[in-house]
Order: sequence, then C-alpha cells, then structure tokens
Amino acid sequence: MDTQHRDEHGNPKYTNHLVHEASPYLTAHAHNPVAWFPWGEAALQKAQQENKPILISIGYAACHWCHIMASESFDDEATAALQNELFVNIKVDREERPDIDTVYMAAVQAITGQGGWPLNVFCLPDGTPFYGGTYFPPDEKAARYGMPSWKQVLRSVAEAYSARPDELAATGRELVAHIGSLASAGAEGAPTLPTPQLLADAAETLARQFDAREGGFGGAPKFPQPMSLEFLLRAHLRGDVRALPMLELTLRKMARGGIYDQLGGGFHRYSVDARWLVPHFEKMLYDNALLARLYLEAHQLTGNPAYRLIAEETLAYLLRELRHPEGGFYSSQDADSLPYPGAPHAEEGAFYVWTPDELREHLGEDAALFAQLYDVSRQGNFEFQYPTSGSKQQKEPRSSGNIAFGRSILNLPREIAELARVTGVSAARFEQVAARGRERLYAARSQRSWPFRDEKIITAWNAMVLRALAVAAGPNGAQPWLAAAQGCARFLLAYLRRPDGRLLRSWKDGRAGPLGFLEDYALLVDGLIALHAADGDPEWLRESVALADAMLSLFWDEATAGFYDTAHDQAALVLRPRDIGDNATPSGHSVAAEALLRLAALTGNELYRARAEAVLASQSTLLARFPAGFGRMLCAADLAITSIKELALVGDPLAADTRALLEVALGAYRPHLVLARLAPGDDEAAALTPLLQGREAVAGIATAYVCEGFVCKVPVTVPEALAEQLR
Repeated sequence: MDTQHRDEHGNPKYTNHLVHEASPYLTAHAHNPVAWFPWGEAALQKAQQENKPILISIGYAACHWCHIMASESFDDEATAALQNELFVNIKVDREERPDIDTVYMAAVQAITGQGGWPLNVFCLPDGTPFYGGTYFPPDEKAARYGMPSWKQVLRSVAEAYSARPDELAATGRELVAHIGSLASAGAEGAPTLPTPQLLADAAETLARQFDAREGGFGGAPKFPQPMSLEFLLRAHLRGDVRALPMLELTLRKMARGGIYDQLGGGFHRYSVDARWLVPHFEKMLYDNALLARLYLEAHQLTGNPAYRLIAEETLAYLLRELRHPEGGFYSSQDADSLPYPGAPHAEEGAFYVWTPDELREHLGEDAALFAQLYDVSRQGNFEFQYPTSGSKQQKEPRSSGNIAFGRSILNLPREIAELARVTGVSAARFEQVAARGRERLYAARSQRSWPFRDEKIITAWNAMVLRALAVAAGPNGAQPWLAAAQGCARFLLAYLRRPDGRLLRSWKDGRAGPLGFLEDYALLVDGLIALHAADGDPEWLRESVALADAMLSLFWDEATAGFYDTAHDQAALVLRPRDIGDNATPSGHSVAAEALLRLAALTGNELYRARAEAVLASQSTLLARFPAGFGRMLCAADLAITSIKELALVGDPLAADTRALLEVALGAYRPHLVLARLAPGDDEAAALTPLLQGREAVAGIATAYVCEGFVCKVPVTVPEALAEQLR
C-alpha cells in the first residue's frame, strides 16, 4: 500500500512510528498522515499524559477491506488530521499480536454483535475499550446502510469522552468484566470428561447445520471449517453413517469451486456465496496447511486418489509461492492486485480471473473446450468491487484499459464425463485440453502483477504446514514433502527460538517479533510429533517434549485448571486473554490438549494426560452446545476417551522391511495411534521414552511393538500381523 503523499523529490511526506516495525502490515502504514504508534508503552504513556482516548486499529496484510479503509480514510490528510488531534492512534497486526486482537475483537462483538477486520476500537488512556466497530465509510456522502461515516464516529467519540468520561469509564469496566466472563464460560458445574454420547450429539448438530446440496455448513458466506470437517472423520470411525458422505461432498465441491485455485493450487480464504464459486481471493498459509492435511487424511481413509491430488497441488503451491529460501513459510498473499500495468488502484481478484478473449490468446484452438470445462463465458461469473474516486462501491464490471467486460473465475461445474456425453468430444480430449490449458494459463498469469505477499513467518502457521508435510511424506518419506517438513522444522527451531529456548511468534528478515503464544507452542509440539513419525529422527521427539514442558510452565494456570493464551511473564493487557474456541485456526487450548494426550501415550508422563483432561473437562458444556466452534477440541475429546495404541517401531529408517511396517502404520487413517521410532543401537534415542526402552529388532528384522498403556503384545515383523494388531 504505497501512500500517495510524496514531495517533489518522490520522498514520503509523512513518516510515523511504524517505520521501524518488522510487520509488513505495519510498515505499509508507516507513511500514512496518521501519526500511528505500534502497540507499546510509548503510546499508552502519551495517551495518559495528554488525557486522550486511544484508537486501536487492527488488521492484517491480506485484508481487502483493511486496504479500502486505509485508502479512503487513513491516507486522507483531513481525516488523519482529525485522528491526530483527537486520539492517540495505534496500529496492530492481528497475525503478529493475536492476544491484542482476541481482547478487542471480543469487546467489539459485545458492543455490536459482530466483528471483522479492519477492527477499530476506542479505548480509555489505559487501553480499556468502550466503543468500536469494523469498516466505516469515509464521509457522510459515502455512508450507506445506515452506517455513520468515519469522521462522524471520530467526532462523536471524542465529544463523548470530553463530556462524559466517568460514564465511558464505567462502560469500559463492565465491558472488560463481560469479556473476562467469556473465558470461563462452560465451566459451570463439576467438570467431567466428554462422553461418547456428547460426541454423537455434536455430530448430530453438525448434520443439522450441513448444506446437503453444496456441502459445508450454513449458507453464504461459506467458510471451509477444516476443524469441523476433521471431526467428521472421527465421527465416521465412531460409526456415524452420515459423517463420511458429508465430508466427501464438501471436499468435492470445494475442490471444483472457485475457492480452489484451479491453475496454481491452494485455497482462497472463503466463498462469498453458498456454492464455493466466488472467493475472497486472499490466500492464507493456515487455510492451506489445514485443508491439505484434511484432504490427505480423507485419502488415507477412502483411498480416493483425487483427494491426494488436491493435497499435493496445495502443498506444491506453498513450496512454490510461499516458501522462504531457508525453509520457513510466508504468511499470505493478498486478494488485490493491479488489473493492468499502470492501473490507478488494485482490484480484488484481478490476478485470478479470465475472459474468453484471453483464453483464445493463450490457448488457441483449445480455448472453446477449456472455456466449457472451466465455466468461462462472455458475461462472466465475477463482478469487481472497488471504491471509485467518490468512494462508492461499484458492483458492475467495467472496462478499464485492457480489462474486458465480464471476467470469469475458473471452476468445474460439470464432470468431464458429462461434458463428453453432451458435446460428443472424448473425455481424453477434455483431459488433454485441461492439462495443457492449466499449464499455459499459469505461465500467462505469472506475467501479471502479482498480489502482495506478506513475508512475515509465523511459528503457529508454519507448524500447521509442518504437520501437513509430514503426513504427505507418509510411510516412504516421499520427496519433496519430507525434505520440506524437515527444512521447516529446522527453520523454526533456528530462527524462531531465542537462545534461552523461548519461542517467538514471528520473524521477518532477521528481525524477531513478539514472544510466542500458547498456539505457537502447542502447534509446534503437534507438528514435531508428526515429523518424528515420518522420518524417525529422535531429535523431533526430544524437542516436542521440551516445548511441551515449557508450554505447561509458561501458560498453565493452576487456579483455573487451564491455559492462558499469553505467558505469565508477557506484558499485561486489560485482561489476560483465553480464546478457547476455534476461529480460522484451531484454538491453542484444543491443540495443546490433543498434543499432550499424544505425548502422554508416547512418554508415559501422566502430568500431560492430567492437564489435557482438565482442559477437556472444563469445556464439556461448550462442546455440547456449540460443536461448530470446537471442532479441534472435539477431536481431542475423541482421543481422550478412546484407547490409544502405542507403536514402537525398531528398524533402519531406509530399509524395505521398515518401510513395509510403516506402510501399515502411516498409510491408513489412524488418529488413535502414536508412533515412536528407533534405529537399532541408538541407546540415546531409546532413553527418550519407556516405549522404546529394551526394544530391539528381532533377528535383525524391522520389528513392531503394539502397546496400550505400555502393556505390549507379541512383537511382530510381518506387515499383515501388524495390521491385525492395529485393527
């Protein structure tokens, strides 16, 4: 987001306190005329010294409406002057500081009944919120749907603070008390572990919310909700006959829709319609990590190669377009890009949409068949939305430069077999056209103006990719997935961990972000456990245990028998956040519970199990009431009440006999199995867990020991015998 305010030499006219920040989202606002501060003591002290209210504006780099409000209001000199006069202004990257976002999002949701980004919150000088909202139009002329303009909001809030400070202070105290009460919701009554009936009831609730026509849950806008879909896999194993058909319909519809990038692979954030056609075009690392793993596990369960293909295309996209040269993964790609060279503004989706003329230019005689297959027509299926100079929203596509009327999002509304029947063209011909066309159009698209890439590297999101890559590597250590997983793990442990062992939340170009939060620790433990299963390196198991111990030390609260999102020594906000439900990513609490259960089974450390069960017991009521918001916690509950099988596998990691046993263990969907691996003679690795102690390869052949509660069956060396013991 390049400011329009420059002097005669081309230098920015304005520079604020964000100029030295590491976050690309913050530095994008460093030359706004608004005198932005980053979150910190300097801004809070200034507000208290000058007795000014604080405006906290929260967003992220790939947020479409954040860009619009920045262009309309924060880059406007008159509006900025008003903000600077009346408020101390703080900009926050929600991805870098999820703790701040959690607190103030809860405040705005309590005030307005809804939330979103940009998130604009007005606070007392000590940071106590008293009013807020999301996007506001820039002036009265542009105000619509009964929304006040941003300038009206600024003046009204400042006047209220001047005239009624005691009233606003009382409102703020009540609001903070309300937010605090949300963190303990669900804990009423004696805590009890979830039961099989609770899981069955949760699956029933999800079935009632399911869209039987298009898949997914609810109507427009429609989000993939990978945590709830993951729970459907577990529900299927528990005998729910509806669960797998619900999951498979959703996976097929998403993979064929516009929410999936049919050329480059990977998923966009969500669909604005109910049928997965028109996405919000930003691509987030976490969405693609979670969905890639979901498709991989669906393939493990069903054997359907189409699911593996989508997963591998998604992971290939991550490796190609979001990977740091040393192995970590960047955060996101923007929704917006310039529609043509020299365009006056970026437009959402411009990078991804096509016209029939463009297809003819790049595909020649294949264009007509490709258009039939991928739903490209003269009228188009996508309408640009962008602010005009008067800041009104236009929904009509318009011709501008070389942008033609009617652009289409590639999607697959009909099966190739159906098209072949209707047109008389062979299915083989359609498949040839599709493969050749995707390759050519991807090359042509690569010559367009690319969306902005947020190159901030976030520990928690990378850990999700780590687990997906480890699952993709599978029993044979498939390349490039295993190498990428190992590279990601090494990157995180080298660059996102301080010398004293503390994890960092984020990193960019050698600059460290804030200290890590609960989800950073929990997800990295989760990913490292999966990587140890994939390559057998004991270092990953050793690191997962050390991180789990640190997580318990930093985030566990004995008084509440649960975790906080922030460590006990992190700077205090108006309250200490505890976000227990899933959002776009799984909650740190649910991942911590599941990871601790796995580590308890691997190591025999009963403290891990006790902590996990305490979390699950405290949230049983909420799991029963609102299963859609607790998909990953339901998966953790499923693990807690199921007999976990512990598998110790001793053998040369590269030998065929070891691979044959791994094919049984890792080739199928086994969410209730934990795997510890040992190379013969590695006494140091054997000391990591009782599961590996005293284990040896029988007669020099790779050997599997299947145990429950460290009580083991007869060791086996034949894959069929292992399959029988795991059945």
